[in-house]
Amino acid sequence: MSEQNSPVQADSLPRQAIQTNPSHTANPVLLMTQTDSREKWSKKMDFLLSVIGFAVDLGNVWRFPYICYQNGGGAFLIPYTLMAIFGGVPLFYMELALGQFHRAGAISIWKRICPIFKGIGFAICIIALYVSFYYNTIIAWALYYLYSSFTGTLPWTSCDNPWNTPNCTNYFGKSNVTWTTFSKSPAEEFYTRKVLEIQESSGLYDVGGIRWQLLLCLFLLFTIVYFSLWKGVKTSGKVVWVTATLPYIVLLILLVRGATLPGAWRGIVFYLRPDWEKLMSTVWVDAAAQIFFSLGPGFGVLLALASYNHFNNNCYRDAIVTSVVNCLTSFLSGFVIFTVLGYMAEMRDVEVEDVAKDKGPSLLFITYPEAIANMVGSTFFAIIFFLMMITLGLDSTFGGLEAVITAVMDEYPHILAKQRELFVLGLITISTTITACLCLSFQGGAYVVKLLEEFGAGCSILAVVLLEAIAVSWFYGIQRFCDDVKAMLGFTPGIFWKVCWVAISPAFLAVSIFVPSKKLNLQLSFNLLSMNLAHWVYIVLA
Repeated sequence: MSEQNSPVQADSLPRQAIQTNPSHTANPVLLMTQTDSREKWSKKMDFLLSVIGFAVDLGNVWRFPYICYQNGGGAFLIPYTLMAIFGGVPLFYMELALGQFHRAGAISIWKRICPIFKGIGFAICIIALYVSFYYNTIIAWALYYLYSSFTGTLPWTSCDNPWNTPNCTNYFGKSNVTWTTFSKSPAEEFYTRKVLEIQESSGLYDVGGIRWQLLLCLFLLFTIVYFSLWKGVKTSGKVVWVTATLPYIVLLILLVRGATLPGAWRGIVFYLRPDWEKLMSTVWVDAAAQIFFSLGPGFGVLLALASYNHFNNNCYRDAIVTSVVNCLTSFLSGFVIFTVLGYMAEMRDVEVEDVAKDKGPSLLFITYPEAIANMVGSTFFAIIFFLMMITLGLDSTFGGLEAVITAVMDEYPHILAKQRELFVLGLITISTTITACLCLSFQGGAYVVKLLEEFGAGCSILAVVLLEAIAVSWFYGIQRFCDDVKAMLGFTPGIFWKVCWVAISPAFLAVSIFVPSKKLNLQLSFNLLSMNLAHWVYIVLA
């Protein structure tokens, strides 16, 4: 990179930054040496699309609609918006500013902020890795569904397949079918008995045999990930132009199609009908948890992506834009999902509430595909739906692995500085192997996925963000941090941001951790899998 483009020359830094922030001049050589040679984004949009792609993931499609209707429908938007304004967005802004100023990953950045909190960086990397274990499994399932969609008649349309059981009930287009508690839709049996082959496993103690088809999907997935990340932000910044924009095109197509289905209005009414009494319950804790998990502070991704920005990039504007896009996408996804749920309720002649019980992966792999299978042009809609799922997942995978790659390479530059391709290959190989062994390649892998999904990154990531906010605001110093922001942007954050960073955001996080929204029930039961996880949770906690 030419010298005139380098944002770290001494004369390019604002004079007030040097005068009012003497603590940073104690080691100017280290800061300038690192930032002079650091890779930069080719274009501003590469960075924005990467951040949006990370923040907007599968959780926006499956988790937000479920949490919204469960916590009062339209009334939930009030605590959700307040939690975003006073909690999520300030921490999102903080991480972008930290990464951009210090130009370091999640581990080495703590040498400059507060070395005693360096363990936060290692915790971030560990969390990012084991989240990727089950997250990439879900993407591999979507890849298998995509492959299965290239047929004239979708395989989960009828009950005439070898994997179906006598309980399989196809009610679409039939007026004399009775739906009972034992009934299973063709889509559910395709997911459980064909894709997962869960019937061959009795639980976590017996995970069954290897699913070679899913294993091949996983290897193809990580091949795509490797060649997207191996050269750094120069390559991943180009890939996100497809993976971050395609989901919005597909969402709009599915929204228009869903709005034209019979009974769609029933789903929308159920989605938005306010239940004001819920505002007096734990809905506020659920809103805080949803916004923090949705925007993604604490995973180290924002630190890593922002560290490749130019020094004077307006990260304040980036934080506002990407946060608004993320929240609006969640809201839009609710319409996409609930128009289809209303259609299914109309076809089953039941209430929307009875159809909307599924959440998480079952919503994406059973409920929505079941509706798609009975639409005109089902093959087309199935292909674009699972393409959307794959691209949503890939963006988050890019961000999560880039956070680990940047953190480790910045911590050990003397070893890994010129070995990025080999290091990325080794990391992805290890991640692929562990994912295959734990979650994917066995017929009972869905049990492991559910264990990690329920108890993997919940309180741990909230605790990491809480410690990060405390370390920056109270130990590093809020005034010192604001001086850093002024050195980059030319203006000091207002009193609103300072109060949020020092008090409000940490308070929201503390409440989310220590006041759980629902009583922990280790006897986990849901539509597809029923098992006692108590023993396994105790092992994980130990």
